[in-house]
Parts: sequence; C-alpha cells; structure tokens
Amino acid sequence: MTKYIAALVAVFALMLPAQAQSKMAVVDLKKVFDNYWRTKVADTQLKESAGDLDKLRKGMIDDYTKANDEFKKTIEGVNDPAISADEKEKRRKEAEKKQTDIREQENSIRTFDNNSRQGILEKQKRMRDSVLRDIRGVVEEKSKAAGYTLVFDTAAESVNQTPVVIYTSMTGGPDDLTDGVLKQLNQNAPPEGAKVEEKKEEPKKP
Repeated sequence: MTKYIAALVAVFALMLPAQAQSKMAVVDLKKVFDNYWRTKVADTQLKESAGDLDKLRKGMIDDYTKANDEFKKTIEGVNDPAISADEKEKRRKEAEKKQTDIREQENSIRTFDNNSRQGILEKQKRMRDSVLRDIRGVVEEKSKAAGYTLVFDTAAESVNQTPVVIYTSMTGGPDDLTDGVLKQLNQNAPPEGAKVEEKKEEPKKP
C-alpha cells in the first residue's frame, strides 16, 4: 500500500502545472540504508542472535535424540522374555513416562521455533525502524534547510515491482541528497573493526 501511494504521489506531482510544482529533490534510500553504519551493526547483531538461538535449539535436539534412544532401549527391555511379569510392568510404566517426556520435548521445540522466528522478525523490524528514523530525520533536516518540499526515493518500487521514478535528471546532481545524507549519518561511525557494545537480548528456552 505504501508503494502504491508513493507511485500516485509521483504521478500527481508530474501532472501539476509548472508554476504549482514544489521544489523537489531525490534520494536513493536503498543506497543510504545499506551503507549506513548502524545498518551493518544491526545485521551483525541479528546474525549473532540467530546463532545463539541455533545453539540453544541444537542442545534441545540433542536432548530429544538422547531421550528417543533411551525410549527405544526401554521398549526393547519390555519385550525381553527373560524378565519377570513385575519387571515387565515396571519397564512398561517407565517406557510410558519416557514417551510422555518425548512428546513434551517435541512441543517445547515447536514452541521454541515459533518464538525464535517471531522474536527475530520483531527485533529485525525494531532495528529497521530505528535506522529509518535516523535516515528520515537527516533527509527532513536537509530538505528544510534547502527549501525542498518533496523528496522522491529513486530506489522505490511500485506494487508491480517496477520503478516509481522512471526518469529524473536530478540523480547525481545538486538536488540529489543521497551522498550528503549518507555522509552526515556516517560522520559519527565508530572506527572500522571496533566493537559496538549494545544491550543484547538473551534467548531463553520456553
């Protein structure tokens, strides 16, 4: 829907009479987003979070595999013709308990997978929204200072995945805010290779 509205705005702007047109500029939002230092930090943190979750899941799968192996051995013990009836009943109850535990582990793994997936998506959205707020703030600041009333994203696509801006002579010119916005955003970037310490969310087992 947002892309559709952006496309309509572009069309209506081109239809306005010359005297009614606003002072316009362009920005390549994808280039700015991809090259902003905070985007790269966010990507690294998401990968680290996903890695932590994978380690936890592997531990749960290992426990599940071990429980299944023990269950199979218990079942084999139940079918041992050499044991007494009392021992057979004891092992049968033990097998039932192990089977119940296995089902609980299966439910825990499914819940963990669902929560992990949702958690990563929510964290990704929060980080993306935060980065976009930074970018939008700088674009607005520069636009107001230069008197622009309308800024088009040259990287935007319509609902049909076609470019919203078909052609503009502003790209690379004085009315292209891309490089200026990116320069301002990255002026306080930490030194390359420096570890940016931010609070990490510790994944937990359900």
